[in-house]
Amino acid sequence: MLRSPFFYFIILLFLFSCQEKKAITTNSEPLQKEALSLRDKAIENKNKQNFNTAFYEFNKSKQLYETLKDSANIGYILIEMSKIQQVNGDYYGSKETVTDALPYVKKNRVYLGIINNRLGIADKELSLYNDAIVYYQEAAKQLTDPVEKQIPLSNIAPIYIQQKKYDKAITLLESILNKKISKKLSHESLSRMEDNLGYAYFKNGMNEKGFSLMNEAIHRRNEIKDTYGSIESYLHLADYYSKKDIQKSDENAFKAYNIATKLNSVDERLEALQIIISNNHSGQHSKYVQQYFKLNDSIIKIRNNFKNKFAKIKYDAKIEKDENAKLRLEKAENLLSLQKANYLRIVFGIVFIFLVILIAILIRYYKNKNKTIAFKTSYNTETRIAKKIHDELANDVYHVIAFAESQPLSKESIKENLLEKLDDIYGRVRGISKENNRIETGIDFTNSIKEMLLAFNTNERNIIATNLEDINWEIIDETKKITISRVLQELMVNMKKHSKASLVLIKFENDHKSILIHYTDNGVGCEKTKMTKNGLQNMESRIQAVKGTIDFDTEPDKGFKVKISMPK
Repeated sequence: MLRSPFFYFIILLFLFSCQEKKAITTNSEPLQKEALSLRDKAIENKNKQNFNTAFYEFNKSKQLYETLKDSANIGYILIEMSKIQQVNGDYYGSKETVTDALPYVKKNRVYLGIINNRLGIADKELSLYNDAIVYYQEAAKQLTDPVEKQIPLSNIAPIYIQQKKYDKAITLLESILNKKISKKLSHESLSRMEDNLGYAYFKNGMNEKGFSLMNEAIHRRNEIKDTYGSIESYLHLADYYSKKDIQKSDENAFKAYNIATKLNSVDERLEALQIIISNNHSGQHSKYVQQYFKLNDSIIKIRNNFKNKFAKIKYDAKIEKDENAKLRLEKAENLLSLQKANYLRIVFGIVFIFLVILIAILIRYYKNKNKTIAFKTSYNTETRIAKKIHDELANDVYHVIAFAESQPLSKESIKENLLEKLDDIYGRVRGISKENNRIETGIDFTNSIKEMLLAFNTNERNIIATNLEDINWEIIDETKKITISRVLQELMVNMKKHSKASLVLIKFENDHKSILIHYTDNGVGCEKTKMTKNGLQNMESRIQAVKGTIDFDTEPDKGFKVKISMPK
């Protein structure tokens, strides 16, 4: 829940109460008007959800206020920019932006409280729960008003619920709601706390007590028309009914979904869809699953787009500022430049020669390194094939020979038995050959990947590959295509042998520089220290040979995850 009207009010209140009362000179007055106009336009566009325009105008306004040395406005604008980033899923960027505000508000406790609360929201969304709790506690320390203090403190309760520390969540919320000061809380805050307390009761096994509070909270939210807050209430009620009354669970989940769709709250739409999917086992199940993946893929793309745009706006502003400073510096040092020119030529010459030598050494080093990796990969492949032939075929061939020597082959039944054994050995030989034969790298590359994955699909195991065709494979090097095909094949074999997974998701992503592949299964997993090394090392060698990276993540009963990244 990223929107907080309470904190918007505090920021605006403080901003207008603490502006410097200084005489504005005739030179700074136009600058002041322009900065204020840009700031007001940014606020208007932010309220209209024109986030790109708002972010750009806030940034331009900040630059003007930096010239005017107006710390209050700079701090306010940086906090607003961080909110825009959080609404659009750029939590790391928002933390960087709001941290930049700290030097401008060092002595103001209201701003420090707001900043710490904003950092807590970011870390909560990034699942850095312990850090988020520290920031919320620090926000409460900075705020002096007893009513204001309760807001960041109450934000800790959902984290405890997320961590399944229900007793802590209950103790914290009860301590706030039992205080006399709780009567001064806004209806929105009171409803949110009661809803979270009811949900904590329910999760802790106190179903009736929890339902009563959650029901009371949703009635109050509907009475005061807290539409956005009602989404969370409906989601909690949907969870409550999920094991009692599927129909009521679906009703509440669809209410949450419809409101979230109307308010364009994508995260809450995804939560609602998750509940609907888990409840629904009818013919429409696949429809909701597809809708979930489509929505999830869409929001990832949109948020990545916003992140890039926000970063570009800040980068362009920095470049512009640096270029202006550089021009002023060049003008001041114009007379000295002629005297330094000869010295700079000598220095540049030495540096150039040094860089040429260094580059030559590095090129030779990496060529040798790549040769070593390629040789190691080839050797591991040969070793693996030899081991597979020895382990899977040698003994069977020996037994067939012994069988043929010891049995009268004139008998039809014995002859048929021998032929079956030979056919089985032949089939396995073809399987080993198929695993290591030529990879299709032309226009049928995507089809060959699909066919290979489909070979591991069974009635008990579902393999899903997404975004494979979104990548322009025609521009990808042939060696990298072969590497991707081999690594995916080895992942499939590893999954089939060890994972016992019923669902495997392989997600392809790309940008202008690299290709990303995310592998996830719901298998048995294992401890990282006990992972089988041979197959994994072979994958690592293949990826390193094309200058990529591969990371493995697994825990017992939590499946197996792999993240692969390689340059285009």
